[in-house]
Amino acid sequence: MDQALMQTPEGELSPHIVLAEMKKNGVTHVVYLPDSETNSLYVLMKAEPSVRLITVSREGMAFSLAAGLWVGGKKPIILIQNTGMLESGDSLRGWGIDLNIPVVMMVGYRGWTRHGVTRDSAAVFTERFLNAFGINYYLVEKTSDAPRISTAFEESEKAKRPVAVLMGDEYHGFNDWEKRRLEREAK
Repeated sequence: MDQALMQTPEGELSPHIVLAEMKKNGVTHVVYLPDSETNSLYVLMKAEPSVRLITVSREGMAFSLAAGLWVGGKKPIILIQNTGMLESGDSLRGWGIDLNIPVVMMVGYRGWTRHGVTRDSAAVFTERFLNAFGINYYLVEKTSDAPRISTAFEESEKAKRPVAVLMGDEYHGFNDWEKRRLEREAK
């Protein structure tokens, strides 16, 4: 991988690093609901031959699909936003927790700010929801946090249950990072 692509200013998260963590952990399928916040990551995943993308129309469907993939010998990751995770609680409970499916959920942490002033109730309830379901989670908001993705995979496999990776600030770093990369290439 191009070293320039791997380097990001402090406080940003490179989509290349996130994809590298997925590949490092043997992800075969990304089950996700498309959104504009993850477009830079989506473009990279789409071009990656070792990863298959499966879109869903509702986040709750992601858990049953991931469970089926895992039972079939694949290694899925679920890529959704926190609002969708909140909406799909019963599916998470039934397909993930009750069936002991070791799956990592990469959750866009909509409304979260590192400054502690949270005006979006989606962010207010995200960690409470995960705690209520007994799901451990790791916060990733910049490139130096990316190894926590591997930690989540290790824990999920060992415990045979879902583990969440909360992607701080809704992937805005991805979009800002991609914009600057395109500007550098245009020069």
